[in-house]
Amino acid sequence: MRSITLVANHPESARLRAQLSENVVLKQMKPSAMAELEPLLSVVDCHKGECLIRQGALDMEQYFLLDGILKRVVANKQGREMILRFADAGAMETSYAAWRLNTPAPYSIMTVTKARVAKLPLPQWAAFLDRHPDLKQVFEFEVMHLMSEIMAHTITLHLLDAPGRVLRFMRKHGELADRVPQKELASYLNLSAETLSRLGRAHRAHAGETSSD
Repeated sequence: MRSITLVANHPESARLRAQLSENVVLKQMKPSAMAELEPLLSVVDCHKGECLIRQGALDMEQYFLLDGILKRVVANKQGREMILRFADAGAMETSYAAWRLNTPAPYSIMTVTKARVAKLPLPQWAAFLDRHPDLKQVFEFEVMHLMSEIMAHTITLHLLDAPGRVLRFMRKHGELADRVPQKELASYLNLSAETLSRLGRAHRAHAGETSSD
């Protein structure tokens, strides 16, 4: 990771505040609550492939993604990895459930592209949520939503064939298709890069035929 700066001290502070106000969780906040949160947030510019939190870590942070793409990934003892989800700008990443259960982080959070995040330690975030119960309800709902999405994706890997997996991804996350490296996307869908490329071309061709009808 590179420069770490508080929002108020950042040369792009106005843009950062606008981005934070559009975050999936923070957009629910009142201006007074945002003013209380802002001094707690550090803005970090990250290189591609950086690890924000490593699987097994005990010190955890809350992340609000401002630019770029993140992935949540889990690995077994043999080093085989499974990508659980991608997160785009405006999303959040967290290991809140593990922190609440006092267990190590069950997955790593890494950058897929160059990225910029706003972050704070999870204990500080939890204390902030306790002072703002309405926001806590929104946040915990989003945590459950993400867990549900990951469960649905895992089931998809077992129940759908290769074309079905690609079709589902394009339907739900089509905006990421050309922004996530093909190797990463193939891993997420449990496909070879060659199979993904072939199915992707077929999907685009079909979509083109449909739009021209």
